[in-house]
Amino acid sequence: MSKKQKLPQTEPEAEVMPEAASAPVAGHESEAMPDNSCALAELEKQLTEAKSQAAEYKDGWQRSVADFQNYRRRVEAEKADTYQTAVGSIIKRYLPILDDMERALAARPADLAWVEGVELIYRKLQAILEAEGLKRIDAEGQMFDPNFHEAILQEPAQGVESGRVIAVVQNGYMLGQRVIRPAMVRVAQ
Repeated sequence: MSKKQKLPQTEPEAEVMPEAASAPVAGHESEAMPDNSCALAELEKQLTEAKSQAAEYKDGWQRSVADFQNYRRRVEAEKADTYQTAVGSIIKRYLPILDDMERALAARPADLAWVEGVELIYRKLQAILEAEGLKRIDAEGQMFDPNFHEAILQEPAQGVESGRVIAVVQNGYMLGQRVIRPAMVRVAQ
């Protein structure tokens, strides 16, 4: 036998794969566009949904923030009202003492030195109560107002129109905008 040269065997040519067949060929891009258009349309749809969901979340967040601010204001107002009520109930207990001191000072003897001390104590008590927001209701000469005055007597009065306060029997007081004790008054008939 003669020596034959063996030639390297060549592999058969690779078959064209189906994936390669779908690849766009130059000049045939329009055939591939429908797939890209569908993908683009799907992405735009997802973007629109994400934007609407983000807007919904933002709206919910803004409402929550507004609700919290309203809650905080309401709690602060309730706290201030509770404080005002507590202070009012305490001050209301001191009003009879204030009334008694006013009556005592109105009937004081002029020649005793200790009377000046009592007057000083009265002024200090009055200053403390005013510092807490207590205001005397100015009633004399005003038109009768049931929100601020309590009429204990109606009597005829010369030269005074009907419904006007002619005398204050007991002073009334306000704490802030709240009446803690109406003024007891006599009213012209």
